[in-house]
Amino acid sequence: MVDAGLMCWEDGRRDEAVGCYQKAAELGHPVGMCNLGVSYLEADPPKVEEAVRWFYPAAAAGNARAQYNLGLCLQNGKGIKRNQREAAKWYLRAAEGGNVRAMYNISLCYSYGEGFSQDHVRSKRWLQLAADCGHKKALYECGIKLCAAGDKVRSLMYLELATRRGEAAASHMRDVILESLSLVNAQRALSDADKWRPRALYTRR
Repeated sequence: MVDAGLMCWEDGRRDEAVGCYQKAAELGHPVGMCNLGVSYLEADPPKVEEAVRWFYPAAAAGNARAQYNLGLCLQNGKGIKRNQREAAKWYLRAAEGGNVRAMYNISLCYSYGEGFSQDHVRSKRWLQLAADCGHKKALYECGIKLCAAGDKVRSLMYLELATRRGEAAASHMRDVILESLSLVNAQRALSDADKWRPRALYTRR
């Protein structure tokens, strides 16, 4: 039913997709519950309370995508009272389960002390992991940090990767660093970007 729902969604038959997800969700399937919640979030108008109602059991069952979405709803007060501490808790569980967006968000939580005590070591670790997995904002921010640390070759590689992934803020800084490097070092950085592959992680469904 989940697979049927995915196919219907891709074909633009969203009502049929929701029906399939609903059946799977009512049978307790975590992916079905998560996908049903996402469907409610993307409805016009969004049904955020219904979305949260289905994210909770899916998140409790270990679905990393549901954990991330529940954290997002809690952080922004969508369909539920805003609670940064609870949001951070779910982001962390989702990040540990392999959700790349949650890795980036939990790095911000630790960086700014939102939901957890401020911890720059943990923030840096999660930011690096998000970048290694290809998160465009994490790649950009790692590139900026490397530039500040004086490692312009690696910085250029990260900023080039962020630019290729559509991070608009990265392109200007990339060009500035590109002009400041020798041709050999610039080519080395761009060659490293060509060879780079995102880290593959197991993600709990």
